Amino acid sequence: MSEQQVPEIPNVTVAGSRNRSGTLSVRATDQGMPVEIKFERSEYRYGAQALADEILRLTKRSTIAAKAKRRELLAENGMPAEILDQLGLPTRQQAVDELDRMDDADTGPTSWMRPV
Repeated sequence: MSEQQVPEIPNVTVAGSRNRSGTLSVRATDQGMPVEIKFERSEYRYGAQALADEILRLTKRSTIAAKAKRRELLAENGMPAEILDQLGLPTRQQAVDELDRMDDADTGPTSWMRPV
């Protein structure tokens, strides 16, 4: 008799996000830990606080996407939806809705000029 192979579920799920211009990207785990941050030198022109804020925003986006990805992996392996809900893992649609809300709230730098 052959045993049925059960796919191994990774301990951590990772997803990535980029800013609108593609000059900054962050990959983060479903637990909210950034594991990779890449940005172009031009991002320095907005200052350290703006760069930190954008990294944090992209980390949050990546975390939401990674949680939805993790939910799909667990669901494919037979975990009931009720448990996935209790774990706080969003469905794909819930993740899309949350990411849309974040994008609507994000205005980003609209000008390189500073108030005097």
